[in-house]
Parts: sequence; structure tokens; C-alpha cells
Amino acid sequence: MKLSGSDYDLSTAVWRKSTYSDGSGGNCLEVLDGVPEALPVRDSKVTDGPVLVFRTGAWSTFVAGLKRS
Repeated sequence: MKLSGSDYDLSTAVWRKSTYSDGSGGNCLEVLDGVPEALPVRDSKVTDGPVLVFRTGAWSTFVAGLKRS
């Protein structure tokens, strides 16, 4: 099953800045907690822009790969 931001009602979502974001405010991701089996992600500078939705396992694998780099 393919996930997308349109699969969820995000109109009242409370986003938080990801701990993986750049501390200087330049490269910032916001994530949405509490979505079962998924992790919605968006650009904090384009809050009305697209939302990427990752399965939690895929996101964990992605982050682990970045840490190894």
C-alpha cells in the first residue's frame, strides 16, 4: 500500500521540528507524531507544501543509513 499526505487529515496537525534538522534554521524538517505506522514529513519553510509520508520502518532504515555515512 502506497502512503501519501492526502491519506490523512493534516489540517489540525501539530508539527514538531525534527531532531535531525539543521540547528541554524536553514535545513529544517517537521514531523508529525501519532500517525500509526507512518511518519509524515514536511519542509518547515513551506508549511502549505507537499507532505511526504514514510512507513516507520522505512524512515528508521533511512536514518540509520545517514548515520553510517
